[in-house]
Amino acid sequence: MEDKSDRKMLTKLIYRLLPNQILLAAVGSINGLVSSYFATNYLGVMSMSAVGLYSPISMLLVAISTVLVSGSTIMCGKYMGRNQQDKLQKNYSLTLVFTFIVSLVLAGFHLLTALTPFARVFTKDPEVIPLFQRYMLGQSLGQIPFFLGCQFSADLLMENKGNRVIVATTTYMISTVIFNIVFIPVLKLGTFGLALASALGLWIFMAVQGQFFVSGKSHLKFNARGLEWKESLSIVHTGIPGGLSSGYQTIRGIVVNSLLAMYIGSVGISAYASADNLLRITWSVPIGMLIVCRMLFSISIGEEDRRTVADIMRVMFRSLLPVLSLMCLALILLAVPITRIFYRDPSEPVYNMTLWGIRIIPLCMPMSLICTFFVCYAQASNKQFLVHLLSAMDGVIDVVACAVILTPIMGINGVYISIVLNGVLTTIAIVIYSIARKKRFPRNMDDLMVIPDDFGVPDEDRIDISVRNMDEVMDLSVKVQEFCEKHGKEKERASIAGLAIEEMAGNIVDHGFKKDKKKHSIDIRVTLKGEDIILRIKDDCVPFDPGARAQMRSDKDPLKNIGIKTVFGLAKSTEYQNMLGLNVLTIRL
Repeated sequence: MEDKSDRKMLTKLIYRLLPNQILLAAVGSINGLVSSYFATNYLGVMSMSAVGLYSPISMLLVAISTVLVSGSTIMCGKYMGRNQQDKLQKNYSLTLVFTFIVSLVLAGFHLLTALTPFARVFTKDPEVIPLFQRYMLGQSLGQIPFFLGCQFSADLLMENKGNRVIVATTTYMISTVIFNIVFIPVLKLGTFGLALASALGLWIFMAVQGQFFVSGKSHLKFNARGLEWKESLSIVHTGIPGGLSSGYQTIRGIVVNSLLAMYIGSVGISAYASADNLLRITWSVPIGMLIVCRMLFSISIGEEDRRTVADIMRVMFRSLLPVLSLMCLALILLAVPITRIFYRDPSEPVYNMTLWGIRIIPLCMPMSLICTFFVCYAQASNKQFLVHLLSAMDGVIDVVACAVILTPIMGINGVYISIVLNGVLTTIAIVIYSIARKKRFPRNMDDLMVIPDDFGVPDEDRIDISVRNMDEVMDLSVKVQEFCEKHGKEKERASIAGLAIEEMAGNIVDHGFKKDKKKHSIDIRVTLKGEDIILRIKDDCVPFDPGARAQMRSDKDPLKNIGIKTVFGLAKSTEYQNMLGLNVLTIRL
């Protein structure tokens, strides 16, 4: 019978982390939605076309930011794990300087487009060109705070200051709406005002987060001396897989806009941009799911925890996917009132084009979630071929190929249907990849994910136990000792393993469970790898490092903490981490 104790804690952890990540993922989407609302309701269809033309550029900026943020985060994480504080601080400082330089270059690109005929590369419509140029001028002012703000968000999560990210995000959303009200209906600044509102909101977003790092309270300290510039190449190289999808979507956006301009005109670009910007808000949910599970995949693969790697994908299929499907169904049913947010006259072509976009595009989300999770797993497990295959298919190949065929026949609906077919094709590609690697149709999640046979330990060499109270602690020693002896471990070491588990779990129940009024549990895993007995104890109580307690001395009571000290004295090695709000203690005997 399959043990589900770990999966329950995993599901609980994912849903606990989700709200913060969804809100953070919504930052760019909120900007697009607010801009779309003010463009369609106050400036007209041609201004919305200018916003739509900017969409591929926005995706390119997200791709570049993702490369920098994910690359630096992975490298900083490694330095933290190795306790290489000097390299950690230098990498943090280098990333900020490098990010600032990149943002200056991209601001220059925006100014070039705004002030020269280069804008004609994006559109030949003489009515839209000046509107697009003014929009680019305003966006040029937001490049520095956008890139540094995204980097600060990642750094704050490493500092365990996620609440400040939420405050910054909320402040950004509110301020952007206020600025749009002032700049559009009141000052009538047109498309320049749309972009300026976003840019000023991003400066506030960056300032709220950056204040923590200049307050002197942060662990990460900026120091421009002794920067190792060669490491900037490592940041980019490490981060490229994370930015592939957005990079491919940049190409897709350019091609789709060209097809719409060719077969439908600027009104088609306006309708597509309206539907797309609205649905990006809902995409914040799967993106939030992905961010959380990317961290969990990385940690589990680092621990060679075969069961948890597969369980993350099981949670996606059994819990996250149904939730997202219900949300998509709600969008389809509410398509008419949602469309009226942007366009109110059903007789206008742009109204029906937007309406059908909101009815059709959500159908792609469930299958796209499957694709993004497999890309995330492939990145974490270094399956580079699968990363590039799925990123290219999902990002550009499938949509462009289908749209080239369907748009001349079906108009803008051909683009929408192409996006849905994209999800179908990438899901089929995942199954075909599994069949090609395993030489059979996948029988279980391990097969579908193509988890290597030599990764982690087989199920028969592992036991999982969940503990919720002291009565269950009392049975641990016998269970663990019997398991170890059954697998040929000597009686003395098997007895030590049982006593160690009982001692550490009892200490967590005695102290951790009583720190607050929440319900807690302990997930215990005993694995046999080679000659070693590996004990992993995971709980969701307040942070507590038993290693620090084991080193404490008391002149008044020499026997204080004697149980913990004995366990640590008998262990070959111990390792404690607090990851994503979980205490994780690994003892090797």
